[in-house]
Amino acid sequence: MSALGHYLEEAGIATVAISLVRPQTERTRPPRALWVPFELGRPFGPPGDPAFQTRVILAALRMLEAPRGPVLLEDFPDDDPRAAPDRAWRPPIEPAAAVNTPNELAAQLDAEWPQLTRAYDRARSQYGGRTSLGLSGLPIADAVRYVADFLRGKPATSPDPSVSPALMLRWAVDDLKAYYTEAAGAGAAKPSSRQIGDWFWNQTAAGAALFALRQAHLASSDDRLKLIATMFLVPGARVPPTP
Repeated sequence: MSALGHYLEEAGIATVAISLVRPQTERTRPPRALWVPFELGRPFGPPGDPAFQTRVILAALRMLEAPRGPVLLEDFPDDDPRAAPDRAWRPPIEPAAAVNTPNELAAQLDAEWPQLTRAYDRARSQYGGRTSLGLSGLPIADAVRYVADFLRGKPATSPDPSVSPALMLRWAVDDLKAYYTEAAGAGAAKPSSRQIGDWFWNQTAAGAALFALRQAHLASSDDRLKLIATMFLVPGARVPPTP
């Protein structure tokens, strides 16, 4: 995007970028950039806070009026107000019990996700019917079943012939994550993303299932499945360090 900014400026179109990684922006030197101290994926700050997001956008647009240049990098002054945990928040379901086998974990996942239905529906209603669920094109029940079947070691057959089983797994996992994290945000409390992440990865059968899937396929003979297991099932920050 920084390089694109220079091309656009050469054509007479003024640009300003939002930067989430300051060292990278310092190296690429776009014409104008506003660095924001927010986590990746939230360039304008917390979701559901239009007033704060408007402040970020206006701060970026004001850089178009600055007479200095040709390269200008400024820092947004405020942290994400939702970075701090909300002590009023409670997880939507009880922590999952530890189990010993992939089949037991798959059964636990099958039983767990329906417990979130009311919370997910409430969260979707809060946001006017919007949801990030749907990447796989499968109903959530089918997406969860697809993930659970991988855990059970069943032969993988993609429900969409144009999509490989490995890629469908990635998409089904993304929908599973979306379902859980959106359900976790239902209600008046405003949990931080770390709170939701700690709950999902440390306390749910779904989180345990994704750790198990990653571990099971890191050495897969299917290069696509191996890549997806390595890169896309569990965030790098959640992967335990190698002894």
